[in-house]
Amino acid sequence: MQSVENIIETAIKAKPRGFLLFPEDFADKGSAESVRKALQSLKNKGVIRQVAHGIYVRPTINELIGEVMPAAEEVALGIAKRDKIRIVPTGTYALHTLGLSTQIPLNLVFLTDGAARTIKIGNRTIKLKKTTPKNLMAKGEISKLVIQALREIGKNKISDDEMSKIIRLLKQEDQKKLKHDISLAPEWIRKIMRKALDDKLL
Repeated sequence: MQSVENIIETAIKAKPRGFLLFPEDFADKGSAESVRKALQSLKNKGVIRQVAHGIYVRPTINELIGEVMPAAEEVALGIAKRDKIRIVPTGTYALHTLGLSTQIPLNLVFLTDGAARTIKIGNRTIKLKKTTPKNLMAKGEISKLVIQALREIGKNKISDDEMSKIIRLLKQEDQKKLKHDISLAPEWIRKIMRKALDDKLL
């Protein structure tokens, strides 16, 4: 019979490189303790790398720089998928994602309906902050980022350049989703977002 470690190694190598791996993925391969020991052994052998506590990866390989570890953003999405939770980027990260800031944040902050926690990824940090359901109800990928970005900028602090960029971005959003999401925003943010709506939806 194959060992739990060999079974898990075979399963890992059947997945594409860069795929995030969690102990829970191998719950059908052995007991929790045997899976933990197998992953630790595979890490020690260099088969996989540890991204953070309880998160592993078989890195992708770049011809010029060698192993490429997953970005903190990918890890956050992986955790959300694993835990079946919703997350919404906030603060500087929301601004950066929309192209409103060139600053690459070391600390990524997400609102979530899951447990609050902090995950260390190299020199970066993922912080999940528990929030109310209303803050996670936005349907549009762009509009939900805009709401959080405007909260970060602050009322009466948005520049003309930022305003024009935000309106331009919102015009790319599905208009029905945009109309839905406007109703979830504070009134001062609604006034800005309405400027991107087609006349027929006003």
